[in-house]
Amino acid sequence: MNTKPGSGGGDHQERIIAEARQNRAQREKGYRERALKLFEPVCARCGREFQGKRLRELTVHHRDHNHDNNPPDGSNWELLCVYCHDNEHSRYQDAQWLEPAAAEAPQDVNTLTHQPFADLARLLKGKKEDSQ
Repeated sequence: MNTKPGSGGGDHQERIIAEARQNRAQREKGYRERALKLFEPVCARCGREFQGKRLRELTVHHRDHNHDNNPPDGSNWELLCVYCHDNEHSRYQDAQWLEPAAAEAPQDVNTLTHQPFADLARLLKGKKEDSQ
């Protein structure tokens, strides 16, 4: 089989991607079912309860963000509704994005050189003289 780009090797790639997605879905289904047996069907953040068809809105969140860390006691999991789960992951991504900037920020406030009110007294005095 020729797998060079543009030579029809896309079928092979598509098959690999489909297998990876199927394996991921099976793995997620396994720990999701275990988590639903261990925990009440309640979002750990907002406290909403889920039953029946709405149970699909409840997701398993990995506290350490490692989807391969699935201890049998569920200590790395918490059930979150899809909204709280999205919020948790966006907060985690924001924290990762901002960490380097926080490390580079000046720690000493005295290093600031701009003084926005340095000339305020003179400016106010000038306005009083102009108005008289």
